[in-house]
Amino acid sequence: MARCIALVVAAGRGIRFGGDIPKQWRDLGGRPVLRHCLAAFAAHPSVDSVVTVIHPDDQSRYDAAATGLSLPPAVHGGATRQDSVRLGLESLAANPPDLVLIHDGARPFVDGGVIARVVAALAKHQGAIPALPVHDTLKRERDGIITETVPRAGLWREQTPQGFRFPALLDAHRLAAGMELTDDAAVAEHACLAVSLVKGSEDNVKITTAEDLCRAEAHLDGPGEIRVGSGFDVHRFANGDHVTLCNVRIPHDFALEGHSDADVALHALTDALLGAIAAGDIGHHFPPSDARWKGADSALFLAHAGGLVAALGGSIQHCDLTIICERPKIGPQRAAMTARVAAILNIDESRVSIKATTTEGLGFTGRGEGIAAQAVVTVRLPGGSRR
Repeated sequence: MARCIALVVAAGRGIRFGGDIPKQWRDLGGRPVLRHCLAAFAAHPSVDSVVTVIHPDDQSRYDAAATGLSLPPAVHGGATRQDSVRLGLESLAANPPDLVLIHDGARPFVDGGVIARVVAALAKHQGAIPALPVHDTLKRERDGIITETVPRAGLWREQTPQGFRFPALLDAHRLAAGMELTDDAAVAEHACLAVSLVKGSEDNVKITTAEDLCRAEAHLDGPGEIRVGSGFDVHRFANGDHVTLCNVRIPHDFALEGHSDADVALHALTDALLGAIAAGDIGHHFPPSDARWKGADSALFLAHAGGLVAALGGSIQHCDLTIICERPKIGPQRAAMTARVAAILNIDESRVSIKATTTEGLGFTGRGEGIAAQAVVTVRLPGGSRR
């Protein structure tokens, strides 16, 4: 699959917004404006990494906004947005992705559908941007007096992320260095690249003024939503003297086989959390082809999924996990397993249910060939969430 990196541009000073703090660092629902979009990209299954371009003076603000998201170091931007994007692209050139998405850090409510449509369009086009058709009648004025009515046919309101095939956009930005083009689609047009339009979202607003931030707060104060996610995993037995379930080591005649520590219970629970926020599956975030995860503690996987939920402003309401096996016996370990899961996810133990069952001797678990686990989780997301 094509490797895709989101480049979030957050180096501006926000002159039109006013005040001492640039708009991308302002509080929105208890989190910086920038945090909202970083979390959306970090959780999206089509995005492999998120790189942020910041002003050198904002490093501490960025560190706080990116806490818990496992993002690479930020890149320092330039004097203009165009310079900042080019510098961000140059930072990726040594290990270039196939696709790059350029997003304004002051657009906190980008949703998964918009991201997916832009990425899908890049299979056929060199570039793609989300946009909405113009419905209002447009007027041109001079000194406060209307001079003409502008035909609105064929006019669109652009948004971000704007997606491109990486090599073509890097070449286009190098060609346009020193110019004053207002967005990356204009840079692409200058290089004669074909850029398509996909459906944007009315929620994908850009915060430019203090009034915009007030409207964004009202949007977040709207009704939230409850999400349910499910997960299922299986691991076969191999030679060994213990199994690890819910991060608890349990003596047994066999071990579980897997690239990581083969904690089938935490794997199912991780997938359930990722499913609840439409963030792909455990293999996307921790591919078994990556040597970093060989023998890894699966608590890292579960903590990552829980962190993505928290980054979206969500909270885990309940986890219901069922472990399916003939042996070992789960009952004596249930309390320790419950405590471990609650600690990893930073939730109360009353929100964690762990059960065990057998298949009455039927199937691979009944024959003692391995262990299966299934999980269901309930997650509450705040108003404004459109994952």
